[in-house]
Amino acid sequence: MTNTQEEIVATCNSVCDLLLEKNRRYGDSALSPIRIFSKSDSTEQIKVRIDDKLNRLKNLQENDTEDTITDLIGYLVLLKISIKRTK
Repeated sequence: MTNTQEEIVATCNSVCDLLLEKNRRYGDSALSPIRIFSKSDSTEQIKVRIDDKLNRLKNLQENDTEDTITDLIGYLVLLKISIKRTK
């Protein structure tokens, strides 16, 4: 593999590890929300979280963006899963 390919694998694995850890910690809350206040489906709720992350990314200092970008990638993965589940 090239260096770039190795970096792609490492970055994707890092996002995967983060998503799995958050799922262990918080349960399946992104894809199966309990809907106490919001009655929106999981896809719509994930889109709201993505909007929040994009807003943070727009307003953050340069050195604060890495975690936000990783979270954003994670939410995009969850969005893809949610959309697939609803089809």
